Amino acid sequence: MHQPTIGILHPGSMGAAIAACAATNAAAVLWCAEGRSPASTARAEQFGLTAVPTLQELLDRSDMAISLCPPAAAEDLARNVAARRFNGVYVEANAINPERSVRIAGLLGPAATVVDGGVVGSPPVRGKTPTLYLSGPPAATAWVEEAFADTAVRTKVLGTEIGQASALKLAYASFQKTSRVLVALAIGVAREHGVDQELVEVASRRTDSYLSEPEYIAKAAARAWRWGPELEEAADMLTAAGLPPEMLHAAASTLARWDDAKDDGELTLTDALERLTQP
Repeated sequence: MHQPTIGILHPGSMGAAIAACAATNAAAVLWCAEGRSPASTARAEQFGLTAVPTLQELLDRSDMAISLCPPAAAEDLARNVAARRFNGVYVEANAINPERSVRIAGLLGPAATVVDGGVVGSPPVRGKTPTLYLSGPPAATAWVEEAFADTAVRTKVLGTEIGQASALKLAYASFQKTSRVLVALAIGVAREHGVDQELVEVASRRTDSYLSEPEYIAKAAARAWRWGPELEEAADMLTAAGLPPEMLHAAASTLARWDDAKDDGELTLTDALERLTQP
C-alpha cells in the first residue's frame, strides 16, 4: 500500500509519541491545532507533527485517523469525526470498554473502517516500547501494522472482532492500576505503624506477577472463607489510619462469592471463575 497520511486526534503525551513513531512510515502525520492548549502545541512541535487549522482539514487529508483521548471523550470525538464524513481507517485506541468500541464502530460505519486498538505500556520515548493491540477487519489491521513497522510501537493483531483489543487493554489495566492503588494503601498503613521498610523487603523477595499465575485462582477461592474476614480486619486498620477502606471491603465482598468452596482441593479454575458470576 502507499504511504498513508495519518491524523492524530487529541495528541496527549501518549498520542503525540505514538504519532511520531508512525511518521517513520507515513507521508505525513497531522494534528488539529484548533482549540488545543499551548501544552498540546508544544508537544506536537516537539514530536515534529504537522499542524492543520481544523478537524475537517485533518480528516479530508488523512487516510488513517488515530483516536487517543481521555476515555470520557471517545464517543463525542467519534461523533464529530462521523459528522464530517471521514471515510478512511479510524483507529479507536482509547481505554474504553468493548461495548463502547462497538458503538463507535456503528457511529463511523459504513463510511469509515474502524479498527479497535489498545495500548499497553508507556509512551514510546526514552527506549520504551509499548504494544498497540489491534482487532478488526484484516486488511485494515494489516495497514495499521505497516504504519508502525520497525518503530518503537509494537503491534499485535488479536482477531477480527471489534472489542477484543479494548477488552485486553482494560483487563490488564484493571489489574495493573488497581495494584498500584493497593500498593499505596499497603505502604500507607505500614508506614503508620513504622513497618513500611520491612514490608518492601518482604515484597522484594517476589519478582513475578500474580497475573501470570491464573492457576492460583482456584486456590484463592478455596481459601476465600479465611481471606475475606482477614481483609475486613485490614479494612478496619486502614480506617483507623485515616486511609480509605473501600477497596478492601469490595475485595472481601468478592471473596464471599467463594464461601461455599471452603478448602475444596478439587476446585478448577473454570469452577472458580463460574462461581464469581453468581451473587
